[in-house]
Amino acid sequence: MDEEYDVIVLGTGLKECILSGLLSVDGLKVLHMDRNDYYGGESTSLNLVNLWKRFRGSDKPPAHLGSSRDYNVDMIPKFIMANGALVRVLIHTDVTKYLYFKAVDGSYVYNKGKVHKVPATDMEALKSPLMGIFEKRRARKFVIYIQDYEEKNPKTHEGLDLTRVTTRELIAKYGLDDNTVDFIGHAWALHRDDRYLDEPALDTVMRMKLYAESLARFAGGSPYIYPLYGLGELPQAFARLSAVYGGTYMLNKPECKVEFDEEGKVIGVTSEGETAKCKKVVCDPSYLHNKVRKVGKVARAIAIMSHPIPNTNDSHSVQVILPQKQLGRISDMYLFCCSYSHNVAPKGKFIAFVSTEAETDQPEIELKSGIDLLGPVDEIFFETYDRYEPVNEPSLDNCFVSTSYDATTHFESTIVDVLNMYTMITGKVLDLNVDLNAASAAEE
Repeated sequence: MDEEYDVIVLGTGLKECILSGLLSVDGLKVLHMDRNDYYGGESTSLNLVNLWKRFRGSDKPPAHLGSSRDYNVDMIPKFIMANGALVRVLIHTDVTKYLYFKAVDGSYVYNKGKVHKVPATDMEALKSPLMGIFEKRRARKFVIYIQDYEEKNPKTHEGLDLTRVTTRELIAKYGLDDNTVDFIGHAWALHRDDRYLDEPALDTVMRMKLYAESLARFAGGSPYIYPLYGLGELPQAFARLSAVYGGTYMLNKPECKVEFDEEGKVIGVTSEGETAKCKKVVCDPSYLHNKVRKVGKVARAIAIMSHPIPNTNDSHSVQVILPQKQLGRISDMYLFCCSYSHNVAPKGKFIAFVSTEAETDQPEIELKSGIDLLGPVDEIFFETYDRYEPVNEPSLDNCFVSTSYDATTHFESTIVDVLNMYTMITGKVLDLNVDLNAASAAEE
């Protein structure tokens, strides 16, 4: 312990493990510590016995659910956009050699009480029951504009400066109705609320292009991929990467206390009477309570089922987004389902999650709209957790604190936080111009 490091990383959540890997590859001397004796922090995966211990206080799950070790239940379940930033980080760092991915079967949206497939091409828009015949024609023109749009080619802009035109103004040009706007904004561009409508349209257009490009990568039913055996594999893969580049790991280190000098700058971390010196600390919010503030709360249900989610074409893995307007809520609700096809449950079993930004203290009532879509469940667990974001100034104290995981069931907001932290820590932008075809570990 009594050594000096460039960076000490506290907590082995996914964000911290990605940063540990990236900083080690950059040649920094990294010490990575966790108070727990397992990888993953809040984003760990649990077998059935550990799931029961966490939610029921006992380690005796019913025998009819099958073998405990066949379950890998993610505590922060999220699908990965096939063409998105996280995949680019995985390829940039060559972590793909430690992982196997499989495409996710379906991407759906809740509209007027029913679940529909999200149309993501002009042809799918024409077939979708989400729209009437005239609306389909208008939507098709809009989708073609998105598909043809190139940021650096003004000929594709149709005279619109999308850094100034709002999304609301762009959509008005095509005369789309509120229902169409709802699934475009929430299930396709993956916005979490309606604030995007009054922001520059470029972000929404680029998000829609990413969705369509991701969908095209594996020609599957969704733009998402997911690791076999669940997300618990990801932190361990980045931990291996860090170790390959000289990173040091210490699990089960109690009471990791961050030490500061008189000016309030970090100088090291103490655990079990020993202090490791460092120039910078990276951690999740639980390690520096006085440098974060609570910004919200996530309500979540975890269900074990013996069937796929109804009305999703028997998909073994699927995301369903319930836009807030459809539910009369402030924020969207998300359904995530995975199964034995991704090796996260025994044959015939499905794991479903329902999550949202909590607006009450009653998750059982608040999540009912999503739970009602699941059909019969074998077992269900409820919980809420607080979300935090940093309030410190890293340039003054050299502490870099991640934000808590949100309620979404995709990784796009998570990886934005990681890349921003990387830039703050190193002063440089991570180059993500990589050959996506190099992801040979991704299975179709």
